[in-house]
Amino acid sequence: MDKNILICGVGGQGTVLASKLTASAAMLEGNTVHSAETIGMAQRGGSVTSHIRIGDKAFSPLIPDGLADLIMAFEPAEAVRNLKYLKKGGTVIVNKKAVKPVTESLLDTGYDGSKMIAFLQDSKIKTYVLDADELCASLGSVKFFNIALLGVAVATGALGLKKESLENEIKTKVKEKFISINLKAFETGYKLGKELCF
Repeated sequence: MDKNILICGVGGQGTVLASKLTASAAMLEGNTVHSAETIGMAQRGGSVTSHIRIGDKAFSPLIPDGLADLIMAFEPAEAVRNLKYLKKGGTVIVNKKAVKPVTESLLDTGYDGSKMIAFLQDSKIKTYVLDADELCASLGSVKFFNIALLGVAVATGALGLKKESLENEIKTKVKEKFISINLKAFETGYKLGKELCF
């Protein structure tokens, strides 16, 4: 399998864990994988971007512009910011809930992510829009959105990996006390992904 996946969000949303689980699941399935994170000021709510390149055609960890098959975005502005990586016919899975930067708090520009979502949809990009609050309501916290998002990506076929591979990596890479809730989050996202396909 040859696939380029970009995962983006802001610090604290779990993008790095989602990236590591995706990369290790791809390796479990026998693929060559290159990955890299560009974190910047992540601890202060800054942008976090993870590149995952699967297959023998990738010789470097960073995805060239216009070659990403999938962008998984934890925040709408980050989805739009990284669109240069998406290839024609690629897929975007995006959380519609905005994380307001510090500048928004100071200037009150009215940013809520809705214009970013509208831009994606108007651009005729294949886009699945998720609501992290609704998706994670039964989980007790939006902190599990990263794992639920992986479930959606697997169920829609956009990720190109087997459900069992991701479940195995959750069981082996997540701290033991959090395995059960993360598996539930993954299954919750998987069920929603199946619904979105119809």
